[in-house]
Amino acid sequence: MKNIVRVGLPPILTAIALLVAWEIAVMVLKPAAYLLPSPLMILRAAIADSRQLLTATLSTAISASLGFLIAAVVGMVGASLLCQSAFLQRGLYPLASLFQMVPLVAIAPLLVIWLGYGLSATVASAAIVAVFPVLANTLDGLRSADPGLRELFRIYKANRFTRWWKLELPSATPNIVTGLRIAAGLSVIGTVVGEFVSGYAGENAPLGMVVLAAMRSARTDLVFAAVALCAVVGFALFGVVSFLGWLSLRSWHASTLSRQS
Repeated sequence: MKNIVRVGLPPILTAIALLVAWEIAVMVLKPAAYLLPSPLMILRAAIADSRQLLTATLSTAISASLGFLIAAVVGMVGASLLCQSAFLQRGLYPLASLFQMVPLVAIAPLLVIWLGYGLSATVASAAIVAVFPVLANTLDGLRSADPGLRELFRIYKANRFTRWWKLELPSATPNIVTGLRIAAGLSVIGTVVGEFVSGYAGENAPLGMVVLAAMRSARTDLVFAAVALCAVVGFALFGVVSFLGWLSLRSWHASTLSRQS
């Protein structure tokens, strides 16, 4: 409990201080509400449109979570396959890096053409932008296994699956956790970008469409509220991944210490 307070209290206090400073700055400078609303105005907008925002947040959270899970599975499986062959690494890894280099905004219209509007396109958008960090970090972790242990596995004629399961995958655990943490945040970004292009209006509209609709009607306070909820979704997904990563790393450290002793 003390560790949680020590880690969580500083950013919370910093956020509160920034919000207070923001409120005071708006009171003193008095900018137009459509340019920069105060935190209290944003809070009132969030309360007034709470039903729409809650529904939109749930829709965005589902898309981001599904996209993240797909990226995690594809990234780890793809890295495991690439690790087994130097030829595959040289041939496919540069192509996989295109997911990181090509702007998602340029790909999103193609996803709409292929998958249609709605959930499928937004999930695909989230998965595309989040898969490369998982793939790259997992591959680096798999390749960083102890060369002495690799030689030991060869001496005992362990097959590739045994070497992957008992040596390479445990050694890659810290890298995998790092890749998943990065992918957790990117999946929300990919989801919102996908919603800008392939989202749908109405009562069940996701946060990306709420932002676009609020911008068109000059509801800057609602834009800020929706953006804040996007950040909440990202923090929540990152927190879940970090907690699961902490559990896996704790067991990884315990097993490492037991082997060393």
